Amino acid sequence: MLNETTINTLNALKIFGMAKGFAERIATPQHAELDHAEFVGLLVQDEKTHRENQRLRRLLKNARLRFPSACLEDIDYRHPRDLPKAVIRELSTTGWIDAHRNVFFTGPTGIGKSWIACALGNLAARAGLTVSYLRAPKLLEALQQSRGDGTHLKALSRLAKVQVLILDDFLITPLTAHERKDIFEIVEDRYQATATIICSQCPVKDWHTAIGDPTLADAICDRLVHNAYKIALKGPSVRSRDGKE
Repeated sequence: MLNETTINTLNALKIFGMAKGFAERIATPQHAELDHAEFVGLLVQDEKTHRENQRLRRLLKNARLRFPSACLEDIDYRHPRDLPKAVIRELSTTGWIDAHRNVFFTGPTGIGKSWIACALGNLAARAGLTVSYLRAPKLLEALQQSRGDGTHLKALSRLAKVQVLILDDFLITPLTAHERKDIFEIVEDRYQATATIICSQCPVKDWHTAIGDPTLADAICDRLVHNAYKIALKGPSVRSRDGKE
């Protein structure tokens, strides 16, 4: 009866990890041999693990990754697409995020750009960082709508705070004047403050022309390309029916 009361009290206090750990541990005979300090220490670790798992689930949910189960360990290097294994190994730690470096994946459709970008996003979320996956055309459309309801500046501010922003299908369609300005504002806010991953079918050397306005193109490309990893993929499609590598 006392144990049940303790569990109910822990749940009422919203210490759910400790409550679950307490119920499991008192039912395990070997834990009866622990002294009070050791038992409490294990319960504290249970709560810490629970909160870390809750935060990870929240980060991954908010990230809205196109491929939520993608991870770097599952990359297929056997497929011929010029994927530099040494660079991916370097990206497998969060050093590039701490240094606020960008990552570009360019190449034809189906080559695996989005999947690898989501794998990096998964890595960042598991490191406790905020991540957001967005398709550039849909983002720019949403920003245009935000001009009409007065939330444009708030939308840009939210983008600036994301620690790892993934922009997919970048420059897949011609940009309007407003879209060019929005991209500049996003890039300017994030420059040397956060990390941005970009996936595009358009080669990096053609971005200046694709953006359109020479002045804004200079400003955008200068901030994006500076100190960035540029990974140009080529070869046959690796896309499969189940969406995995």
